Amino acid sequence: MTVAEFGSFAELVLTRSDERGDADAFVFLSEGARGTQAEHLPYAELDRAARDVASWLQERRLQGRQVLLLYPSGPEFVKAFIGCLYAGAVAVPAPLPSEQGQHFRRVSGIVRDARVGAVLTLAEHAPEVEAWLAAEDFGDVVCLPTDAGPVGDVAAWRDPQLGPEHLAFLQYTSGSTNAPKGVMVSHGNLLANEAAIARATHNTPDTVIGGWLPFYHDMGLIGHVLQPLWLGTRSVLMSPASFLRKPARWLQMISEYGVNGSGGPNFAYDLCVRRVTDAQLEGVDLSSWRTACNGAEPVRAETLKDFAERFGPYGFRPEALFPCYGMAETTLLVTGARKGRPALLREADAAGLERGALTGPYLGEPRRTLVSSGVADGEDFEVRVVDPDSRIEQPGGLVGEIWVRGASVASGYWERPEVNAEVFGARILGQEELGAWLRTGDLGVLEGAELFVTGRLKEMVLINGRNIYPYDVESAVRSLDPALGAGAVFGVDAEDQEHLVVIHEVRAAAAGSDLRTLTTSVQRLIGQEFSVPAGNVLLVRPGTVRRTTSGKIQRTLMRRLFLGGGVTALHSVLDPGVRDLVESTVDTARAADAAPAPAPVG
Repeated sequence: MTVAEFGSFAELVLTRSDERGDADAFVFLSEGARGTQAEHLPYAELDRAARDVASWLQERRLQGRQVLLLYPSGPEFVKAFIGCLYAGAVAVPAPLPSEQGQHFRRVSGIVRDARVGAVLTLAEHAPEVEAWLAAEDFGDVVCLPTDAGPVGDVAAWRDPQLGPEHLAFLQYTSGSTNAPKGVMVSHGNLLANEAAIARATHNTPDTVIGGWLPFYHDMGLIGHVLQPLWLGTRSVLMSPASFLRKPARWLQMISEYGVNGSGGPNFAYDLCVRRVTDAQLEGVDLSSWRTACNGAEPVRAETLKDFAERFGPYGFRPEALFPCYGMAETTLLVTGARKGRPALLREADAAGLERGALTGPYLGEPRRTLVSSGVADGEDFEVRVVDPDSRIEQPGGLVGEIWVRGASVASGYWERPEVNAEVFGARILGQEELGAWLRTGDLGVLEGAELFVTGRLKEMVLINGRNIYPYDVESAVRSLDPALGAGAVFGVDAEDQEHLVVIHEVRAAAAGSDLRTLTTSVQRLIGQEFSVPAGNVLLVRPGTVRRTTSGKIQRTLMRRLFLGGGVTALHSVLDPGVRDLVESTVDTARAADAAPAPAPVG
């Protein structure tokens, strides 16, 4: 199976539907009053439903236009997404606000940014969506519920004659460091990355895929919805809410359906270790699970070890763990662990990493365990580590920004020409004639062919001339006491110097304990382990630390909330200069809000 066989992903799905007919493409699991219920979507039925939606879009001349998809994770999303591809429209997956407990503010921004021509959703959500469109003055955007019966004329559908260069969808980034932007993923990008995923994971048409990630997220969409269509196999899917309520359901699903490939962010594996009980694992057999993708940046060595030990007695094999690296800008996967061996760990000198070199570890010195995110297949990607300031390629063993290129790299962000020139058009000094690279914004180091991701470039904290990785501090604090949960570490400028700020959640059961002593322990640990002052520590309730949809800590957002007075602490200590900075920022914001609007000119 090669990319060259198909001109577009729509052509691939048409071919798979002819080949597979009434065989299941998807099995959707839902939790009801009578337990778990399975809804089957065969290839032939998916094809008919997609042609139905596509004919409706084509009738309204939406070929080449953006179409917003607002669905929970389920069969109607898949039908609508493939329907957009069949029509030659550009799908724009987005979170359903009511499902996320949010309002429509974020999707309003997407509608404006993408210049959406239509919104597809479920009948039960259509009245709310239509009211939102009217309130936001999107009068020219039509809303269509796709689950109330045929919406078009299947016989009227016509092949849009797409090529690899045509846009397939806009993947709006989750915004771990910046405002979300729409990544332009072409049919060629999508075909190339699905082929890369299959090569890296050794997936075949006999591989059963399964998962729970939201469909608007790149790993959920590319890995769990579109990879099985590329393979011509089936995927077993459940909702994110079902997993979060009861993580054991993920493992039970893998066991019952013989799932071979499934994955999630680092926190998903941690959640299983903490919350899945022996009673819930009765009869569970995880021996079918051959590829357990972990796409966090960076992947935690402790997580891999704890998961393998906890579920080894139930058939899970350590070599199934598949640390990998990727992002929406590369469609999804860039590098993956070598199959058939346990994850590669590298002990490093922590101080050396701060200075930008992979050295050590040295006896008696603080160390950090790095997990390799694997290697890039030369057929799919080139990976370089580059000094972000000088743009000089770094030799192996030195830390720099990860730059990549390959057929899976998107052409850029939707209508962001200046950003695209900087991010997608970067050139290595002295190698300009070799062409452009994608600047990922991630820091990493190459040792041989193995890529170790060390952090985010924009989240690095510089204190007393030292580069402090927020992840390292968060990890150290979290290991201090079982009462401590997720954390966000960042820097703020006050009194002409950078100050470290540590925000950490305290598990609900420990919220009433001696938080003053716990805060002092956190400060002492950071001082001993990192030799930097920790004058700003806030212990907060669970759920305070914001994450992206993929589970990444939103440190930039947490910094903004902190400075704006938007973080409520159960207990805190703050340096006087930092306290003054926060109060000044809040006062300035209040004054701006209270200022009268300027008088009209003329």
